[in-house]
Amino acid sequence: MLVLSLVTGCVFPALLFAIGKPLFPRQAGGALLIRGGNVIGSALIGQQFTRPEYFQSRPSAAGSGYDGTSSGGTNLGPNNPKLKDDIRQLAEEYRKFNGLAPDAPIPIDAVTRSGSGLDPDISPANAALQIPRVARARGVGEETIRGIVANHTHGPQFGFLGNPRVGVLELNIALDESR
Repeated sequence: MLVLSLVTGCVFPALLFAIGKPLFPRQAGGALLIRGGNVIGSALIGQQFTRPEYFQSRPSAAGSGYDGTSSGGTNLGPNNPKLKDDIRQLAEEYRKFNGLAPDAPIPIDAVTRSGSGLDPDISPANAALQIPRVARARGVGEETIRGIVANHTHGPQFGFLGNPRVGVLELNIALDESR
């Protein structure tokens, strides 16, 4: 047990760090975003944005919301009535906040919480539904916002793993810098 504890608890993490640091320096350093000499966040960890001029992140179940020290999902099963009520409430809030019709279809990532509660990305469909609200709040044309979203939309990892995604923090920073 002592040997296994040392190997899995010390040797293996140290080996991963030794390999990861030179191969993936940005990620190993936390992918921190720095503006004006201050760390404003990480491209790898979601943050909460509440003002209408910003794109909203995926809902979080981490602590009181986007709490990096309390990462985790809701752990509610698909047949749990509380999960269904939560999704229904999040859908109503999303539609209202974005000025959508009460029965407008919305992407699943807009109303479900991620496994970690800290996803930094949203789907392009989620971003597209938020464009009119952001454009109105910023007093600019939707095409301008659409172009910034397109510049911050990433394809699947390695070209085939996963789905396209939009990094919310980086997108919101780009919006602020475009003023």
